[in-house]
Amino acid sequence: MFSIPGKQAVSITPAAARQIARLMTKQNSAGLRIGVKKGGCAGMEYTMDYVSEVNPMDETVEQDGARVMIAPMAQMFLFGTEIDYETSLLESGFKFRNPNVAEACGCGESIKFKDM
Repeated sequence: MFSIPGKQAVSITPAAARQIARLMTKQNSAGLRIGVKKGGCAGMEYTMDYVSEVNPMDETVEQDGARVMIAPMAQMFLFGTEIDYETSLLESGFKFRNPNVAEACGCGESIKFKDM
């Protein structure tokens, strides 16, 4: 939908690809579907769900055994995003580096997008 020929909608770091592929196997899923929904203190939140089949309307990115699908309504908000997986002493989880975000709350779970 919102693609540029020759450019993936999102990029996946090697750490994120390893974690997504590992969880796909564990969950016996076709991939990780990401999207956005209203909510949180900044107005929007990312959604992540492992799904059993690929929706043909989703934008799909595959790398090193990982498959990420972007919900149609989220594509314009997520284009250009880098998905990473970080581990620290206190937490581990997926991190989104999204150039379309104008503000994020302190916890990092909620975002506000630039006017498009």
